[in-house]
Amino acid sequence: MNITKENVDALNAVVKVDIVADDYQAKVTEVLTDYRKKADIPGFRKGHVPMGMIKKQYGKSVMIDEVNKLIQDSLNKFLTEEKLDILGNPLPRVNENFNWDADTFTFEFELGLAPEFDVDLSAKNKIKQYNIVATDELIDEEVKNIQTRYGKMSALEEATEHSNVTGTFINEEAGINKKSTFLVNDLKGKKNEKKVIGAKIGDVIELGTKKLFEDDHKLQHILGVEHDVIHDLDVTVMLTVEDITKTEPADLDKELFDKLFVDGSVSTVTELREKIKEDAEKQFEQQGDQQLLNAVQEYLIENTKFDLPADFLKKWLATAGEKELTAEEAAAEYEKSEKGLRYQLIESKIMKDNDIKLDYKELVDYAKGFIRQQMAQFGNMNPEEKELDDIAGRILQNQDEAQKLQGQLISQKLLAFFKENINFKTKEVTYEEFIKEVYK
Repeated sequence: MNITKENVDALNAVVKVDIVADDYQAKVTEVLTDYRKKADIPGFRKGHVPMGMIKKQYGKSVMIDEVNKLIQDSLNKFLTEEKLDILGNPLPRVNENFNWDADTFTFEFELGLAPEFDVDLSAKNKIKQYNIVATDELIDEEVKNIQTRYGKMSALEEATEHSNVTGTFINEEAGINKKSTFLVNDLKGKKNEKKVIGAKIGDVIELGTKKLFEDDHKLQHILGVEHDVIHDLDVTVMLTVEDITKTEPADLDKELFDKLFVDGSVSTVTELREKIKEDAEKQFEQQGDQQLLNAVQEYLIENTKFDLPADFLKKWLATAGEKELTAEEAAAEYEKSEKGLRYQLIESKIMKDNDIKLDYKELVDYAKGFIRQQMAQFGNMNPEEKELDDIAGRILQNQDEAQKLQGQLISQKLLAFFKENINFKTKEVTYEEFIKEVYK
């Protein structure tokens, strides 16, 4: 057997595999001998069927099967030994004159080669990093929410300006179906307040989402929609009133603090406000980090120039899925996936050049941390290590879940790397300002 590679250009190559009978005959004979031992044909004792009959019945199909196995194994070995960085999978060239009765076989495969390029991380002040701070107004609002949650509640027959209304907001076209509770005087505008004040349980009220509440964050929470759509959301929702109550706010005293923080870490209003600020800014940091990672990705895709073997990739996409695509469908799929492919190549290059690695132990520890957070939400603050190991092991046996966690951990590693190696333009903003700038 002989395997050779010919470069068409910097991004495309053809591998030719020449096979002769000596390359596969011994394996074919072995398989046919095994068939003969097991063959159960009338007129012959088991294991004594003439080999000529076995060859006539099964010889060609066995030979084709063994040649295909040999091609696949040899091609994979060749690509590994030659250290070829390919995109997609090798594509066999169709030979209209191919003959399985010939003495020798020649197979050709098209390869799409990964481009060579450098990544420039000297993006000084070109990428914006947001430092999101919790304002006094936000802290005031959270203190008020805490007092309401732990306050004394009583039922009302109809809604008043200071009552809490619980109901389900529905707009099927916008995918809104969310049960929420809100304070009537949190509604923006007298027109909306008038629609709700006086309402009784069972009433259905029509409300417009545009500027329904003073801030979009509250509206996003109440309607259960994503950040990136809330600002442009302008639809009508039907609110079905299910409960009306009035709450006498809880006093900000030791009894309340002990309910909130059983470890005794908060004993004054000042300490409560500091804790609220700390927790809020920790959540904001996670959102800021995600935005920063997105911004870096966009910058690198835009500013890292290289060509791709586009024609090859379109041909590969046409046959890669369960359903074969037309040339037009494959071209459209390539357009949709090109940006993601470019970032995958950039990401791999950065990780390789900077020795950023991910081992299995790190993945297990990351999975255990994720599990620990989930269990804490259900009150299990100190799970046993063996329990965490067992759950993590089961999760990582699921390929989809393992890939998802691996992607998250790689993103964390890359974000830490970017923060150390890129000079960002830092801007301090409130959460509302961040939302307006990022999702405008």
